[in-house]
Amino acid sequence: MDRKDLLDLATARARAANLEFAGQVTPAEAHQLFEEGLATIVDVRTRPEWEFVGHVEGAPLLEWRAYGAREPDPRFAEKLAARFAKDEPLLLLCRSGVRSREAAVAAARA
Repeated sequence: MDRKDLLDLATARARAANLEFAGQVTPAEAHQLFEEGLATIVDVRTRPEWEFVGHVEGAPLLEWRAYGAREPDPRFAEKLAARFAKDEPLLLLCRSGVRSREAAVAAARA
């Protein structure tokens, strides 16, 4: 599947699920988009997870919630916007999908 087809499918999934962000991809689709240089993976886990559990080579860390923090970083969307172009496809990564979904909603609302 080419980039346009993958992104169209991701958009359709997000709309069908009434998500507030642009799209939802499977792990296999995310891997394809990343490997082909068609999207950037942004790791939203904590720094300790990134350092000690491991991370995707080349995927920058932008913590949604710092280790031990109860609340998300209030400047997350601002930091994301400062680092990436608005039209650049971003794939937010965490351990279970909860933080990446929360971060995607915050970014979409900003």
